[in-house]
Amino acid sequence: MNATAPRTPATPAVDLKLEIVVIPVADVERTKQFYTNLGWRLDADFAGPDDYRVIQFTPPGSSASVIFGKNVTPAAPGSAQGLYLVVSDIEAARKELLDRGVAISDVFHANGDVHVGTDEPYLFGRNRLSGPHPERGSYRSYASFSDPDGNGWLLQEVTARLPGRIDGNATSFNSSADLAAAFRRAAAAHGEYEKQNGGKHDENWPDWYADYIVNEQHGQQQAA
Repeated sequence: MNATAPRTPATPAVDLKLEIVVIPVADVERTKQFYTNLGWRLDADFAGPDDYRVIQFTPPGSSASVIFGKNVTPAAPGSAQGLYLVVSDIEAARKELLDRGVAISDVFHANGDVHVGTDEPYLFGRNRLSGPHPERGSYRSYASFSDPDGNGWLLQEVTARLPGRIDGNATSFNSSADLAAAFRRAAAAHGEYEKQNGGKHDENWPDWYADYIVNEQHGQQQAA
């Protein structure tokens, strides 16, 4: 048989939206209280036959949820690790969790280059450097915490997606807080833009802001 040329996968005709991540826990009530204290939305809590119970929570601004309960999964309690929570401001997110009584690590970044979006060893305690990424690079700053069973969560600061990691025809925000953070970054960048133009007020600043925010989401540089 002759070798065939590699095929470029076509875009799927049907959307496949990640909806649920299952986390294994030992004490359902303790875990429910923990995620309630985080301020996550309680979507469901119902019991069924054969000592079955399922609870669903959704983090603020997330399109995906977590479920846990009794007889939901055979996995060992605490075995879910490397669960990512993407935030637009790592320090503000960490402070909010601290205010809610969560034992969370200091903000850290990697010692050297990493493969963005993968579970590199530094995420779990090795090769960490204290503080956010020096250039505040997107995907580069983290903080970690665990639920009472030891299921491990990572906050990851993402302010601009890499090319190909977002729908090229859409710009969207999951919360007013994310949109406000994008406006603040646009305002800071626009201030530098006005300085380059002699400090003259830019009457077209709304268009500049809009271009900046769209370009940032698509991993593109703002034109001068």
